Amino acid sequence: MISVRIDEQKETLVVAGEGAKPVSAVLQGARACVEARLTGGGTTWKATFPLRLARWGGQALPLPSGHYTLIVDGQDLSALTLPMTLLPILRAAVSGTDVEIGPPLDPVHSTPEGQATLEGRYAAQSGGTENAVFFESFYGRSTGCNPGAIDRELAVRAPGVTRYWSVTDLSVAVPDGAIAVVEGSPEWWRARGAARLLVVNDWLRRRFVRKQGQRVIQTWHGTPLKRLALHRPGFDPRRMLAVFRESRRWDVLLAQNPYAERVLRKAYAFLNRPIWVDGYPRNDVLTTGDSSAVRARLGIAPDETVLLYAPTWRDDRAEMVDFVDPESLAQQADAVVLVRGHSRTITYGRDQSGARVIDVTGYPDTAELMLAADALITDYSSVMFDFSVTGKPMYFLVPDLEHYRGELRGFYFDLGERAPGPLVRSQAELLEALQDAGAIARYAERYVAWQEQFNGRDDGAASARVVSRILDLGFVQV
Repeated sequence: MISVRIDEQKETLVVAGEGAKPVSAVLQGARACVEARLTGGGTTWKATFPLRLARWGGQALPLPSGHYTLIVDGQDLSALTLPMTLLPILRAAVSGTDVEIGPPLDPVHSTPEGQATLEGRYAAQSGGTENAVFFESFYGRSTGCNPGAIDRELAVRAPGVTRYWSVTDLSVAVPDGAIAVVEGSPEWWRARGAARLLVVNDWLRRRFVRKQGQRVIQTWHGTPLKRLALHRPGFDPRRMLAVFRESRRWDVLLAQNPYAERVLRKAYAFLNRPIWVDGYPRNDVLTTGDSSAVRARLGIAPDETVLLYAPTWRDDRAEMVDFVDPESLAQQADAVVLVRGHSRTITYGRDQSGARVIDVTGYPDTAELMLAADALITDYSSVMFDFSVTGKPMYFLVPDLEHYRGELRGFYFDLGERAPGPLVRSQAELLEALQDAGAIARYAERYVAWQEQFNGRDDGAASARVVSRILDLGFVQV
């Protein structure tokens, strides 16, 4: 006989059973796993699971939203039922063998009717009056990228400005001094309407309604190789209309370099409005950061070779591509392999594991991972334009090159002709390239040309330039 309950006061999940005490008990999710504290024995036992977890050396935060499975001595528990329980930190329920954890939204607000009420209130309210910034990065899944770097600079230079961060749930750590607002909550709708400035790196969604006096800075999230928005293959009137509507919501667009400025202006029909070509704030850390501190947080020794595998997402699949066996690559290359899935794949699949493999899909800042790595393995991801700031080797694993280029997205230029590193079609070819001592020298001239075109403004001071513009234009008050 098994029973399950949630201890709201202690923020734990408690499983009790009869018989001998198990050897192990875990609560396994896609991006997080917690072990139970086991007590009792003889006739009864109890497994107590914390519903908070400290990751990457940070503070203990609520578990990420998603499905979790109770596993005792390697076996899924069965025949468990428990009604939904609302905690201050999250929503948790047990049904069958699965535990469902969600954001801390009151049930009355999480229904379609509840959200419609909050949205209607938001649309009707006056706003844009609070000396505050509403930040959102990758739809609330992170507090990194360009919005995160701008937040850090703004906190220093304008400490009186209130900083709200849109998050999917409270497992997403927000910067010191900032206020987390869970997407869809009454506080989220209010902050979104009240803030004078919104800083985002993707579409606004959720029927954004501009308030009088509000400004929106769209930082975007990468220099494009793959075709975007109006340039994507195929004629789709609905997509075109959506692009026009979305870009009309932005007051300013941020570009990493002049090439990105030209592409983004046309792809989003962002005409007769300012594009700030100031470099990418998120890349400041690549010239000013401490790689040893990042390695320490990841548990990597200073003398280890670190390979960062960071492929982009695919339009025809939800999960991260599986072109690499990270454990075998780590063994064959004698390296630690960091696996970084794209933000669009974070809710699908599970963290990969293995000897000398660290899945960092949920790590808050990609730039810090680039700082810690000795080499990058990618495909068509815009991370290539950021990693080149470091001058470290890059390898392009592209087994689906023809399909991606010809059918899925298409490119703005021929990667094979200009890539600052070898293009390989398999893990075996990748390993050969990694072991080729002359590869770096053969691509040196291309690498320099690449940096000159794409990294001319990535000098460690992009955040300062962007925040200076924000303050000089009076988007917020010091």
